[in-house]
Amino acid sequence: MPEPFSLSVIVPVWMEAASVTDTLRALQPIRARGHEVIVVDAGSSDRTAELARPLCDRLVVSGKGRAVQMNAGAAVAKGDVFLFLHADTRLPDNALGHLVEFARSHRAWGRFSVRLSGQRPTFRVIAWFMNQRSRLTGICTGDQAIFVRRDAFEALAGFHPMPLMEDVEFSRRLCLVSRPFCIKEPVVTDSRQWEAHGAWRTIFLMWWLRWRYWRGESPESLAQVYRSDVRDGSK
Repeated sequence: MPEPFSLSVIVPVWMEAASVTDTLRALQPIRARGHEVIVVDAGSSDRTAELARPLCDRLVVSGKGRAVQMNAGAAVAKGDVFLFLHADTRLPDNALGHLVEFARSHRAWGRFSVRLSGQRPTFRVIAWFMNQRSRLTGICTGDQAIFVRRDAFEALAGFHPMPLMEDVEFSRRLCLVSRPFCIKEPVVTDSRQWEAHGAWRTIFLMWWLRWRYWRGESPESLAQVYRSDVRDGSK
């Protein structure tokens, strides 16, 4: 039976040649059900675009920054529901079933719980705190695969073009429309960057950045700290 909605999965990428094929192959069952996958490349100089093209319904080239990329993908999307998926994150096998339940609800948006791919007990603890914080506050991060109805996305004019905290800022505005539809079955986010930079060091940095953001510091200045410390300039 056809789903009661059409889904657009929007994947922002930059310099992802090593992993983009695996990321998009995991989304082929969703395409086989009649939904679309849109890849938005920020001008990668490796083979990201070449590898992505045959595995998606549309390849868009945009400026850098996830907010800019996700807005560019949404601008060409045909679905009733937009799902924004990081290139290092995998949806659960039953993602469509959960999204059908969301489509039949009265919520405007939602997110998945998250699990880190590493086997260390520390990662389970970190994921638990991430999910509990999100459930209590309604504030979500991009690692949780935020999804939103088209009309709500358009009414809020999408993501603000910020270099950091675009997911936090967007979910804060979405909370004014409705509480999130929370899917307990988790997406799985690659833990390699957490392992490379130290799990607790990374999470403390992210909490510190969020605290500074809520205190009013500009996303531009916070992005410089984030890139130099965690992403090594790769975002």
